[in-house]
Amino acid sequence: MKQRTVGVIGGSGLYGMEGLQDVEEIVVPTPFGDPSDAILSGVLDGVRLFFIPRHGRGHRFTPSEVPYRANVWALKALGADWCISVSAVGSLRKKVHPGHVVVPDQFIDRTKGVRASSFFGQGIVGHVAFGDPISPVLAGILATAADEVGAKVHVGGTYVCMEGPQFSTRAESELYRSWGARVIGMTNLPEAKLAREAEIAYATLALVTDFDCWHPEHDSVTVEQVVATLNANVALARQIVARAAPRVPEALDPLVDGAARFAVMTAPDRIPEDRREALRPILGKYWA
Repeated sequence: MKQRTVGVIGGSGLYGMEGLQDVEEIVVPTPFGDPSDAILSGVLDGVRLFFIPRHGRGHRFTPSEVPYRANVWALKALGADWCISVSAVGSLRKKVHPGHVVVPDQFIDRTKGVRASSFFGQGIVGHVAFGDPISPVLAGILATAADEVGAKVHVGGTYVCMEGPQFSTRAESELYRSWGARVIGMTNLPEAKLAREAEIAYATLALVTDFDCWHPEHDSVTVEQVVATLNANVALARQIVARAAPRVPEALDPLVDGAARFAVMTAPDRIPEDRREALRPILGKYWA
């Protein structure tokens, strides 16, 4: 039986995982360039984990520069069927405080088109459904694990993904609040879109570092306070992931299993061979 395999994409401050056995670093070349860093591979309670630091060790990539396609392609090529995205976010709600955990179920894309958001293109056209971007199975596992370690957890809600690297204006922050969004960050799109194309079940563990600038106390928040919250969140994230990863099912998530089966619109004889090879880890099981 195939070993359960979980990818973990670490956000700001999370550059490694503790408690892994049989640890090794793997360099994975991809048709979409190099991933953010070497991938840390290890076993946790019988589950194979592949860890990628999203911004690279030492935090070298801005949100717009992260090689999202290479990261997700590498996880898929290594056999990951599930992906936990650990992300620092700002709160858009009074009841969601710094130090709290949010497990969102929706996204609003406010990136500006400078990030490659699909594996398709360059001679191969494909479309996948994305109405429900988050795996409810994995989200439920994360929420339960977070509750068990004593975190204040908010289940559901919308994550606004902005381009950055600047933070919002107050007018933008109030606009997102008027839309009913719960948190704001800079990285989960196109990551979630690419995971869906790759048929990887994806869920976000959003760790709140501060209130966004709509909050009347925002200007009194210091960099030292934000960094202290970020460091505490990193320790919390490690605990949650350690509890959640061994609970992923052996079966594939029905939400993503077969998501790309009928995605390709291009006639088979018109698909360039280099594109066919590039997408083989993703679509190869559907091609003769």
